[in-house]
Amino acid sequence: ILFFTVSGGAYGLEDLVGASGPGMALLLILVTPLIWSLPVALMVAELSTAMPVQGGYYAWSKRALGPMGGFLEGWWSWMTSWVDMAIYPVLFADYLSTLLVQQFDYHLLEESELAHWLVTLVIIWLFAYLNMRGSKVIGDSSNLFGLFILAPFAVMSAIGIWNWFSNPTPIWRPLIPADSTVAGAFGVGLFVVMWNYLGWDNVSTVAGEMDNPKKDYPRALAVTIPLVTLAYLLPVWGGLASSPDWAGWTAGYFPQVAENVGGKWLGAWLAIGGLVSAVGLYSAIMLSISRLPFVMAEDGWLPRFITKIHPVYDTPYMSILTCAFIYSFFTLSAFSSLVVVDVMLYSTALTVEFISLVVLRIKEPNMKRPFKVPGGWLGIAIICILPAFVLVLAVISTVQEEGIGALWMSLAAIATGPIAYFVLKVLVKKDQPTLAVPIEYEAGYESKIEGQLS
Repeated sequence: ILFFTVSGGAYGLEDLVGASGPGMALLLILVTPLIWSLPVALMVAELSTAMPVQGGYYAWSKRALGPMGGFLEGWWSWMTSWVDMAIYPVLFADYLSTLLVQQFDYHLLEESELAHWLVTLVIIWLFAYLNMRGSKVIGDSSNLFGLFILAPFAVMSAIGIWNWFSNPTPIWRPLIPADSTVAGAFGVGLFVVMWNYLGWDNVSTVAGEMDNPKKDYPRALAVTIPLVTLAYLLPVWGGLASSPDWAGWTAGYFPQVAENVGGKWLGAWLAIGGLVSAVGLYSAIMLSISRLPFVMAEDGWLPRFITKIHPVYDTPYMSILTCAFIYSFFTLSAFSSLVVVDVMLYSTALTVEFISLVVLRIKEPNMKRPFKVPGGWLGIAIICILPAFVLVLAVISTVQEEGIGALWMSLAAIATGPIAYFVLKVLVKKDQPTLAVPIEYEAGYESKIEGQLS
């Protein structure tokens, strides 16, 4: 599940190579997880093991920063999903349309917007049902999806890299396109790579459904970060070795790369993998994000009906249905220009989580932390500064290349958080109490408190 809340394979990285150049693409794929993913993973590991509760980052922020901090964290995260989660069913329908045209000369999905939308609805509501069955069903299906997606990339990478060893060429050249600057190529690629490495905190929202989150979450993070990095690096390496025409790499180009490497059968396998990738990403992220409105409704910020639990599966089925309803309508929109908005909204919510980490270290120094960010306050400073540095670089590069207009939509989306807080506080929350987030203290500290009370 964690793999699919971050990655669905290397699909989507083609634009990075074509726009930023092979050298810059390889550099960004290698560096970004160290300065962006690893700090986030360390923060998530500490907070998720200290407070393994339903709602994850919403609960951490509420405990550290109070009701408003928790609300803003939950609202921005949920709002990001309205765009993100609508992308994957649309991608599935697009891949299916391409396959039907190529293999059977069948153009219905290509020509009929209604048919295309109906396919997206089938995906949304099928996986809404599977999510109602619980996290184990999604985990088991994600394992199968992951194997199916990684297998053709592994074959393509192996053949391509073997050919490269047989005939080594400087696949990292040129570093950037001839008509670009280093800063320009870096800025164009950075938001794409950041988007491909988002989501390390998503599974925290279902910690209450894990058997042993204090042990399993850090282990899952430790395995998944290098796995995702390799899932991006090796296909690009093998592809560049066999498809040196890097300027032609655009969205959806990997099946063509695979065909160049291993033949039509491998290209078809990778194209079918694109279908599985889309539904795998949707399924895993639906599991994590659908728990957000549930816990926010429990706190009184959203209508009470969203808190209903399924009588058989013990899952928040009304929250899942609410999300599916919203995503069904957002699939009618165009999303290609909203990567900047996604990253900015997500980064704003992520900033709240890092602030919560620091505040809890100050307010609750004796809280039991099965995993702690190493290095004391220096370690905390490093993991907070690195992602902020990456985000500032991305914003500066975007403004330089596209102007300040590219950020207005992001700022407007962020501004809905405080507005929604005050509106819902008056209309929905009213005088309902905010549920406390329980924490455990170190054994010695508890004994000390009891002695003082005596």
